[in-house]
Amino acid sequence: MKLSVVIVSYNVRELLTACIDSVVKAAEGIDTEVFVVDNNSADDTVEVIARDYPWVHLVNNKENLGFSKANNIAIRQSEGEYVLLLNPDTVVAEGTLSGAVEFMDQHPEVGGAGVRMHNTDGTLAPESRRAVPTPLVAARKMLGFTKRYYMSYLPWDKPGKIEVISGAFMMLRRKAIDEVGLLDEDFFMYGEDIDLSYRLLKGGWQNWYLPLDIIHYKGQSTQKSDFRYVHVFYQAMLIFFRKHYSHLSFFFTMPVKVAIYFRASLALADLIRKKLHLG
Repeated sequence: MKLSVVIVSYNVRELLTACIDSVVKAAEGIDTEVFVVDNNSADDTVEVIARDYPWVHLVNNKENLGFSKANNIAIRQSEGEYVLLLNPDTVVAEGTLSGAVEFMDQHPEVGGAGVRMHNTDGTLAPESRRAVPTPLVAARKMLGFTKRYYMSYLPWDKPGKIEVISGAFMMLRRKAIDEVGLLDEDFFMYGEDIDLSYRLLKGGWQNWYLPLDIIHYKGQSTQKSDFRYVHVFYQAMLIFFRKHYSHLSFFFTMPVKVAIYFRASLALADLIRKKLHLG
């Protein structure tokens, strides 16, 4: 088996089926298996996938296990030389999968690869290329200096080394994840792609950006307008920071932690204001 595609879904059946249809076209000529891990959706995801896509390996969780745990279930069952973690709110362009597999075949030092993500308005998503959020990089980003974090000095039309691969499209070499481990299940949602990318780098592997295309209906597979999103997102930032930078000086790390709590407080305050206004 050459490629295993893993899609974790939660209440986004229409987006999911469009995603699978795009994978079918993009995977022509590649020995591919597809896993859909449903995190206890309340819509008709399970029924539709079982009926219309009987060849898909369907995992029907009885509760929402989160992104990391759900992906890991399928990764352990999969057999591909490469594993693609793919968001259900994406559409993969023809040629993207074959191009990514060919690049990985030709570059055995590459542990993971990401691609050029397009927003629905046609703009390019800056998170297609990211740097590891070290305390300095994270602090600068929170102050609005994002050039380093989004590696915006890199050209969009050429492959290039990056540090963090987006979990929306994360192609991984099986050998690499066997060495560094699967997704860290302490991350319920968000941050797990940063953590795994960083562990790949620390394990001696390279991460690359490839000028191959997907459309990302960003945020459609998650609800970003509630308090739970704010809590989970900023909690993930703190988990990553504690895991990888707790050894640094208190006076060096404290400003970043304060900034994280500050940004979380601002986000919650904005949500409260919006809810009161709508009410």
